[in-house]
Amino acid sequence: MDIFRLSPELSMDLTNNLRPFLKRDRNSGIPVEIQVLVAVYFYAKGSYQRATGDHFDLNVSQPSVSRCLHAVTDAINNTLLRKWVKFPMTLIERNNAREQFSNAPQPFEGAIGAIDCTFINILAPKVHEEAFVNHHGNHSLNVQAIVSPKLKILNINARYPGARNDSYIWSTSPIRRAMEYHYNNGERHTWLIGDSGYPLEPWLMTPLPHYREGTRQFKYTIKHCKARNVVERFFGVFKSVWRCLSYQRVLMYSPEMAGKIVNACAVLHNMRIHYRVPVEEENIDNWINDDYGVRHLEDNEMMERGGPRAVAMRIQKQIMQNWFPDYIDGDL
Repeated sequence: MDIFRLSPELSMDLTNNLRPFLKRDRNSGIPVEIQVLVAVYFYAKGSYQRATGDHFDLNVSQPSVSRCLHAVTDAINNTLLRKWVKFPMTLIERNNAREQFSNAPQPFEGAIGAIDCTFINILAPKVHEEAFVNHHGNHSLNVQAIVSPKLKILNINARYPGARNDSYIWSTSPIRRAMEYHYNNGERHTWLIGDSGYPLEPWLMTPLPHYREGTRQFKYTIKHCKARNVVERFFGVFKSVWRCLSYQRVLMYSPEMAGKIVNACAVLHNMRIHYRVPVEEENIDNWINDDYGVRHLEDNEMMERGGPRAVAMRIQKQIMQNWFPDYIDGDL
């Protein structure tokens, strides 16, 4: 558990799932069990390939580590990603997701997921290097995640460079199109919750900062932030368990391969939840979210107030009136 982050049962089930795609024809080939453990050890420790191969349980060469890592990562992406990371698309799944948020320790009725982005540092690519420089000055991917109150990943998007902001990634997301589709087909009281870096939409609720204490807007924002905190906590757990993604490390791979590694870690994260692998809270990094949403709040407030945003503002106002009827309206 400490070395590989997986229970014995989970390790064997993972290996058996990947065996048809990793088994070699040569009798002298590296056993599938070792291939899987090499990749998982790299995800868990974030070490260099040579240090991974030198581990006493593995004892393989650096080129072999590289081949194992690529083969296992590709196999997880091709065979397990869609099985283990699924957004609630059916009515039953979405009702279950709403129920989870309604019964969560910090509830937010109508929500089916909390959304946010985080940076995963990578080696500077040779092509379009400037596109991967984030506002901290580091080369990275900007990875979007949607999670449930139980920290289960509902969607992961690791395709975009660090210079792309959260709002842009959301605007091109298939999940946004799915949420809009369900809304246009009559589904109401269903939304994601995101920070101020996202635009307010009928299917995406954002906070209302700058309102004084005692107003409906202030109470709404407190409730919203407490519920959305699950995605902040998720990133802390995710990066602490899979140290290759830690802000202290750099994935020394191309953006495409780095994105596949993120996806593989997402699959293993959800498998850990399914197999009830415990998380040691004291080992979780202190997660400090970047200030992107705060710095760009004004940009979103200046968006066109017609269309979906105007509808979303009416929905948001109705929510506040229903939840906090005894509080004053800060807009009055």
